[in-house]
Amino acid sequence: MPTTTTTTSPARHYQAPGWFTRHIMNRAIRRLSRMGIRPRGLRELRVQGRSTGDWRSTPVNVLETDTGRFLVAARGETQWVRNLRVAGGGELRVGRRVERFTATEVTDTDAAVPVLREYLERWAWEVGAFFGGVGAKATDQELAAIVALHPIFRLA
Repeated sequence: MPTTTTTTSPARHYQAPGWFTRHIMNRAIRRLSRMGIRPRGLRELRVQGRSTGDWRSTPVNVLETDTGRFLVAARGETQWVRNLRVAGGGELRVGRRVERFTATEVTDTDAAVPVLREYLERWAWEVGAFFGGVGAKATDQELAAIVALHPIFRLA
């Protein structure tokens, strides 16, 4: 059985996907996105690698709210998070449509809590396992306690 890596330091918190997610689910989701099928926020995120400059892609859920558009790193400090911090932007794909964006990391806890709450309201069924039992109905304090573990980016 494959193992996943979980670290608990806020700077390095990361929950690696298992074999099934990496090899089956992510590929299937990426194909759906390339075909233009995008269930509720699904996009293919493309970001240039911070070391090689090669384009890297992964499926993500883009949260659209009254206050803006956001990417939330449910698994923590993933490679796409590290690459996005360096690149400052990337592309979102759905079918043939490619949208370039710039990204700013949301570091203010008070601004991040409502974003995280709404993200969990929409996708807890999909990503809830990565939030240590904290869900959309949690108190602001409970969400604030985990916000540093899940980087959030505002898209422009």
